[in-house]
This record gives sequence, C-alpha cells and structure tokens, in this order.
Amino acid sequence: MDELRKIIHIDMDAFYASVEQRDCAGYRGQPLVVGGAPDSRGVVATCSYEARVFGIHSAMPSAHAHRLCPDAIFVRPRFDAYRAVSRQIQAIFRRYTDRVEPLSLDEAYLDVTSSTQHHGSATLLAREIKQQIFKETALAGSAGVSYNKFLAKLASDLDKPDGLTVIRPEQGPAFVSALPIGRFYGVGKATEKRMHEAGINSGADLRARTLIELQRLFGKAAEYYYNAARGIDHRPVESERPRKSIGAENTFQTDLDDVSVMRENITTLTEDVCASLSSKRLRARTLTLKVKYRDFELVTRSQSLAYPVSHAKDLIPVLDALLQRTDAAQRAVRLLGVTASNLVPSDQLARGYQLDLFRDSVEPE
Repeated sequence: MDELRKIIHIDMDAFYASVEQRDCAGYRGQPLVVGGAPDSRGVVATCSYEARVFGIHSAMPSAHAHRLCPDAIFVRPRFDAYRAVSRQIQAIFRRYTDRVEPLSLDEAYLDVTSSTQHHGSATLLAREIKQQIFKETALAGSAGVSYNKFLAKLASDLDKPDGLTVIRPEQGPAFVSALPIGRFYGVGKATEKRMHEAGINSGADLRARTLIELQRLFGKAAEYYYNAARGIDHRPVESERPRKSIGAENTFQTDLDDVSVMRENITTLTEDVCASLSSKRLRARTLTLKVKYRDFELVTRSQSLAYPVSHAKDLIPVLDALLQRTDAAQRAVRLLGVTASNLVPSDQLARGYQLDLFRDSVEPE
C-alpha cells in the first residue's frame, strides 16, 4: 500500500556549481556559471544560486548569461570531480538502506520503509542523511519525504536550497489538487498544452476527469495521470533494476535557431550522460538524439556502434552526424536530448561484432 511506504528523494543543490565553490574559495558567494566560456558558443550546464538571481539558467547560451551578469565567473565542468563526490553521496545513502535508486549523479530515491533507525521516522532519517552529506562533502542537498516517488520528488523541489519537506498521506490528495498541471512528473510542454486545451489546468481539474475520458485524450498514459491526480504512485524504488538507458535533455526557454549553439548544448548533455555512464561503470552500444521543433513535432535519430563506448570524445561525432540528419538547420528547436542505451558493463569484453544499424523514427511525446 502506498500509504505505508516511506520514500525519500534527495536532490543536491546546484551540484556542479556547489562542488566548484567548495573546491575554490574565490568562487564562494559569487555568481558562478559552469559551462562554456562567455566568448564562445558554449552553454550553461548549471550555475550557482548567486547567478540564478540574474535570470541565468541551465542550457542558456553562455554569451547571454554573461550579458545578464557581466561579473559572473565562468568555469568548465570537471566531471571527474563530480563523479567522485557522487560516489561519496551514494555510499552515504547505502548506510541507511539498500533500496536506493540513483537518477543521476546528484539525485536518488531511497525507500526507508523497513528502517528501524530513528524509530522508523523517515523525516528524521532524511535530516540525518542531509547532515551526513554536508559533514562528509561540505555540500547541501534538499530532501522530500512522502509515501510515494511522485510526491517525494515534488517535495524535494519545494524548499531549495538545503530544504526538507514532508508530504504526509493525509496531505497528498489536497497537495496534488492545488498543483499546476505542468508540475506533474511526465507532463512535458506538448502534453501540458494539450491538457490546457482540454480545460485541465490543475490537479483538481485532472481529478475531475474519468479514466475513460483521460484514455480518450492520452491513451496509455491515462492511468498514470488518473492515479497521480489522487496522490497515488505505485512505482517501486528499483535499486537492482538493470539500466536500459541513460539520458539527459534540456527544454529551452527560447527556441534555438543556431546549429552551433545546438551542438554546444549536445556536447554538454553528452558530457553529463558520460559522467553517469562512468559512475555506473557502463558503456553504450546505441546513441539516440532527440529533437523537438518549435511546433512540438518530436523526432529521434539513433545509431548503433561497432563497440560500446563511454567517453564524450567518442559520442560527440556520432551525435553531430545524427543532428545533421534532422531539420535543425532549417527549423527552430525547443528541446534537445541525448540517450545512451544498449548498455553493457565496462569490464565486459564486447568486441568482434559489427552492427552498423541505423534507425530513424518519429515519436509523439
């Protein structure tokens, strides 16, 4: 039963930027941008909270970020450092439960339902985990505590940075009812637009629809939306689940029409994906580029490789070729995504085969 589960979602605050500020005293308290140089066509990977007050955000062209805050400090990402810190944090999680589901280098779900520490209080456990992370890494994270993954993740976003928010079973349905529909996990920009067109603007509006109505509007996703509107999410924390893919994507506040800026964004996304591959000791045989145009049409382009790879220098030329197989040069782009799939352990010998398989597809959101 969902109401009996105790789920914690930990999300590190401005992770890359916080590591940089920790490691360099001159960056502390300063608007810091991790990403491309301001005189290049690079993009922002992330930024400190001091930079965010100027309107800087991830995926923004670095040149634009510099115009918003000329005094900002720009540094290139150090993924080796971020991976090392991520391993420290993951080790802390596993002191409290073996049911840990990492989502990326800087966030994870923990199922502490069976824990007897702190007399089984998930709130006290979350507070202690945050304290241990800060004690051992000097970094802050925000925690959300609830009875399912959907609400725990939402809770962790409510009081950043260094927050701790609890959504109890009796609070869940009312909390979801007041939620703007765009805040629902799994509701992207295109789905949000369709919901608005159907008169669904909030969790309460969604809850007022029958399952049959939602199936007519959203097909297979209807049951998830129906349950989420009632504060229900049956998804387990899957610590032993074999990873099928690792991906990263950005939706841009301003559509991109410069292919070179798109390439810089793809490079940043690829480095993020490669950092996750390395932290999980995986390599990928298949790469997929996702492109969503201004009119919300979404296309994917995929290529399977002759042997598994995990380094950005090997992935970026392939993804650049995939970008050339889209209409990005002629059409403005609102979203880019990079996914590595067909994963194998890094220590597994995976040579002696040649796939050379190309696949084009057009997928709805």
